[in-house]
Amino acid sequence: MQDTRQKIIDAAISVFNDDPSAALERVADKVPVTRRTLHRYFNDRNDLLTACSHDIRKRCSEAMDQVFQQPLELIVQLEQALYAAIDCGAKYAFFHKLHGSEGHRHQHNNNDCATYDAMHERLLQFIVQLQDAGIVTKHVTAAWICDFFTGVVNTAVKALASGTVAEQSQKQFAWFSFSNGIKG
Repeated sequence: MQDTRQKIIDAAISVFNDDPSAALERVADKVPVTRRTLHRYFNDRNDLLTACSHDIRKRCSEAMDQVFQQPLELIVQLEQALYAAIDCGAKYAFFHKLHGSEGHRHQHNNNDCATYDAMHERLLQFIVQLQDAGIVTKHVTAAWICDFFTGVVNTAVKALASGTVAEQSQKQFAWFSFSNGIKG
C-alpha cells in the first residue's frame, strides 16, 4: 500500500515537473493506476502536491545534508552537491519550481518553505565561502551562482529525460558546464 502511494508521488513529481497544470489522469496513467486508486491515497490535487513537497523536502534535504557533512575539499564538496541535486533529479527541479511559482505563498513557518530556505541559504553561504577562498569567481554574485546551479541541474534532468545525454555522461557534462562557468 505504501509502495503504491510512493509510486503515485514519484509519478506526480515527474509529470508536474514537465507540466504543472497536467491532469491527475496523466499521473494515474504514469503509475499506472486508475484515477479512483489515486483518490484512495490523495483527496485532490492539493493533497497530492503537498505529499510531493514533503517527499521532495525530505529526500533532497537529506542528500544535501550528507554532502555538506563530508570532510572533503571545498571544490569536491561543491561537485558532490551538484551530483546530489542531479540524483534527486526531477524532485530537486520540481522543489525549486514549487517555491518559485507565481501562486506560491512563501511562508517561513511552513516546513517545506523553511527547508527550501535552509537548503538555499546553505548553498548560498557555501558559495560565498568558495568565493572568499578564491575558488569561485567573484565576478558574479553568489545568488547568481545558486541560480546557475539550479539551471545546470534542470538541464541535466531534462537532457536525460529527453535522451540527449547518456546517463553515464550526465553528471560529467553538468560538472564541466558548471565548474567552467564559475571558475575563480
